[in-house]
Amino acid sequence: MTLRLGSLEIATPVVLAPMAGITNAAYRRLCAEQGAGLYVCEMITSRGLVEGDQHTRDMLVFDEAETVRSVQLYGTDPAYVGKAAEILCAEYGVAHIDLNFGCPVPKVTRKGGGGALPWKRTLLGAILEHAVAAATSYGVPVTMKTRKGIDGDHLTYLDAGRIAADAGVAAIALHGRTVAQAYSGVADWAAIAELKASVDIPVLGNGDIWEAADALRMVAETGVDGVVVGRGCLGRPWLFRDLAAAFAGEQVATLPTLGEVAAMMRRHAELLCRHLGEERGCKEFRKHVTWYLKGFAAGGEMRRDLGLVGTLADLDRLLAGLDPAEPFPVSELGTPRGRQGSPRERVVLPEGWLEDTDGTGCVIAEDTVSGG
Repeated sequence: MTLRLGSLEIATPVVLAPMAGITNAAYRRLCAEQGAGLYVCEMITSRGLVEGDQHTRDMLVFDEAETVRSVQLYGTDPAYVGKAAEILCAEYGVAHIDLNFGCPVPKVTRKGGGGALPWKRTLLGAILEHAVAAATSYGVPVTMKTRKGIDGDHLTYLDAGRIAADAGVAAIALHGRTVAQAYSGVADWAAIAELKASVDIPVLGNGDIWEAADALRMVAETGVDGVVVGRGCLGRPWLFRDLAAAFAGEQVATLPTLGEVAAMMRRHAELLCRHLGEERGCKEFRKHVTWYLKGFAAGGEMRRDLGLVGTLADLDRLLAGLDPAEPFPVSELGTPRGRQGSPRERVVLPEGWLEDTDGTGCVIAEDTVSGG
């Protein structure tokens, strides 16, 4: 089973979801070393790129092993998004652009962006059309990611699918939760199946894929053309090895010993230091320690020390103190990873946002600086 996005063919129908502060060049390479798929850069803002924000430009770093450059773009102004798409194609040689219409973070939705924007159907269409027009001349496919809607009373995903297809978008990915749910509760795979049945472009499913078997089950239950994996790979980049094997019809489930996990941690830190320098690379690595050691018996002092590591030499010394033979904690299989939180009573939106579904001419203040 392969995934085709316009002229781009992905050998394994698996996409690494862009995650702020996580899916930098080092992590994308680490995951790609495990299995075939599409690995997407952290989200950047269109305005930041167009106006030359240095932080935004600094985020657009690719590993030398990345043969397919994929970037997620966030924007609320059609002209800015179109120009940003052109810059990505012309100056950065990207092979795929994904547009973010699913972010549930309040600082984004209060400005009408992310998962709030698809409520404005006309504005959504204009953004998609500008991006597709800019990227098409370079042969670059544009996809979009969205959620079911703002909340249970304001669903947008079926209209978004129709608008995406009409705009020439190569595929649409649906996270089976609303903005109000954020990452809480259970993803609604039935909604993903409904979207798949309603459009004639590829649909990717996202939400609650913790193991390779979950991905196969999602495909079987919904008919999607591929899956998007986010939190499930935190501290488990080998999940992409399992996914590649599963889609190839092989029965493989990786249960690494603590020694093998330690080797993966060392590789991750090494790649971070290669791209960011040792001091910053080690600092960036610290956030991953809890995910890698989830369920293992490593004591509090060891976890604390690893969470303060400052050099690769210190990391080597600490990792040598782990029990390499400790088996993988099977109790962690199939369980949520990363943030979950609670559903929100109210989604923060611009005043009067829900009064109409047009959005033509509305002014939305978009951040210049990229990142989470």
